[in-house]
Amino acid sequence: MQISVEAVTTAPQKTAFEAATDITNWPRFISAVEHVEVLTPGSLQPGTRFRETRSMFGRRATEELTVADIDPPRRLVLTAFAHGTEYRAEHTFEPEGSRTLMTLVFEGLPIATSARLLAPLAWLLLGTIKRQLIADLADLAREAERRHRATTSSAA
Repeated sequence: MQISVEAVTTAPQKTAFEAATDITNWPRFISAVEHVEVLTPGSLQPGTRFRETRSMFGRRATEELTVADIDPPRRLVLTAFAHGTEYRAEHTFEPEGSRTLMTLVFEGLPIATSARLLAPLAWLLLGTIKRQLIADLADLAREAERRHRATTSSAA
């Protein structure tokens, strides 16, 4: 399963990337995220692990995620393993003039036998997952724009 969503923000690439990598503050601006607990001390880098609690399908779900790759200000890749499935979320940030195209590619690869058996039913959830990814990206775009406005108004 692979889902790709895009959003354009009026914030510059660096600001959009900084908002996306401000993981401890996700609950403040990503509406579905309720709590984040960073498990690895230090700066955000490959290997950093954290737990994210979010509302999904009307329920609370907590998953452990790992930063698989980070290439400021262009790319952030997160991975997780849950319910017999490997998940990968790749965020990219491409400048488009004074704006930024943010792309999120979400992939799920069933590994365990139980997950492989249920994989054909995953298409039933695709629409809901895609709507959630669109909402997450829209929240991220709003936060990047808020940060950009705060920076430009304080510089004036």
